[in-house]
Amino acid sequence: MIQAPMTIFSVPTPGPDIPYPAWAAEAITRLTRLARLTLVGAAVVLSACADFSGIVPKARALLPESLGLRAVPLPAAATPVPPPAAGASAAAAPQDSHFDHQWWHSFQDPRLNALVGQALESHPSLRMAQTRIARSQAVTESLGANEKIQSTLSLDATQQRFSAVGMYPPPLAGGVYQTANAQLNLSYEWDLFGKNRAALDAAIGATQAAIADEQQARLLLSTQVTRTYLNLLRLQAQRALQEHYLAQRVQANALGKARKDAGLDSDYEFLTVTTSMAEIRQQIEALGEQMALTRNALAALTGKSSLDLEVPDGALGALRASPSQDSVPMDLLGRRPDIVAARWRVQAAGADMAYAKILFYPNINLTAFAGLNSVGWSNITHAGAEQWGLGPALRLPVFETGRLRANLHGKSAELDGAIESYNALVLEAVRDVSEQLSSLQGIAKQQREQQLAQANAQALLEIAQQRFAAGLVTRSAVINAQSALVPHQRQAIELQSRALDAQAQLLRALGGGYGSTQTIGTASAASTTTP
Repeated sequence: MIQAPMTIFSVPTPGPDIPYPAWAAEAITRLTRLARLTLVGAAVVLSACADFSGIVPKARALLPESLGLRAVPLPAAATPVPPPAAGASAAAAPQDSHFDHQWWHSFQDPRLNALVGQALESHPSLRMAQTRIARSQAVTESLGANEKIQSTLSLDATQQRFSAVGMYPPPLAGGVYQTANAQLNLSYEWDLFGKNRAALDAAIGATQAAIADEQQARLLLSTQVTRTYLNLLRLQAQRALQEHYLAQRVQANALGKARKDAGLDSDYEFLTVTTSMAEIRQQIEALGEQMALTRNALAALTGKSSLDLEVPDGALGALRASPSQDSVPMDLLGRRPDIVAARWRVQAAGADMAYAKILFYPNINLTAFAGLNSVGWSNITHAGAEQWGLGPALRLPVFETGRLRANLHGKSAELDGAIESYNALVLEAVRDVSEQLSSLQGIAKQQREQQLAQANAQALLEIAQQRFAAGLVTRSAVINAQSALVPHQRQAIELQSRALDAQAQLLRALGGGYGSTQTIGTASAASTTTP
């Protein structure tokens, strides 16, 4: 680095009022030529210092139009919102990425709302994300201070022996004296090329990305709670079905025993009913184990050691998700918190690269100081103790361009990486939404076929019961008809649970939900499978 004071010297030229001897005039002429050569050389050095040609990012961000999406601008980089305090409601979260923070309310289940609210208040993953926001905000505030005048106040009192052969003359030389200094120092970096602004933009981008990451953590946590709760309802519905089926078998077993004792049925028919009852009990116990594990998972997500949750029978069938639509606004992908975070990281990486370029240019600082200085503590207040100074300084790289170019190469590679990461995330988001839409369509078709098959099995059961009451068939025919109906009922529960789970996954994939009033930039469910 070269540090040169910004002082202009003038050399008088010979004239009628200032006679110079010949040798002096020749010396002045040579000095003038040397000064001109020095200025030309400085200009060449300055042009060489800013040589960052050929270092440009190679990656290009995907255009929303190329995927059939509607472009969505980044949210304004306002003052970062502080993380919500413990106990705050989910509605108090920042809205920077414009997704529905309470999307789970679309299922219209107060128990689910309470569970998600508890999880968002106490889960450690959210607290970790909030600490990252606070750290990024501190960096942003620190860099923002660089654009302001820096000032320091120093007060010094020292008892010192001055060197006898140093720069100080007698009587200070070799003596022991007290020195006092009170001084105010001011400095200001003239951001001529925007270096401080670029550093601040990079920090703001990192802070906004951290805010979006916190929102993404909220979205993933709420999705995990919702899906776990839906799984609990599925297991409960399956167990209720098995218990109902077991009650039917208990009744059939009692009738079968009476008929066997009366000699109307054989031991084979009686043992068939008894054996199936043991199998049903085993399935009920297995479902109970899975329900206990699911409750433990919900308790951990809500920050509790155990979960006191009473869920009535039929809770799964009472759930209502968002209205089904043939098309959804795919531009919501631009509001997904993870995509918003990736876009902010691209912007921060671009600002980092701009900062690396600006390091090739000169740096100009303005400094000033004013204060009091004296030998002898009591003399600090005497007249004449005042001191002050003012002046600029220029610093520019000359022999560091190799290091600066390497640094710029690195920042360019980081920008390429951020862009490619954003592109991969967008493609993954489109695939995710397309898969959930395809699943919802496929499940709806399966439900129509399942309902038809279940209706047929129910009709066969009713016919068997009528024929048994008329004495035309044995009890085994009714049991067989009941056994044939149960798998259809079990499948109905599975398909309903899958439909609700796919709906929750679609809401997550779209960044938190959608409504039927949004019609701009929609893509049909069929077309989104091949964007």
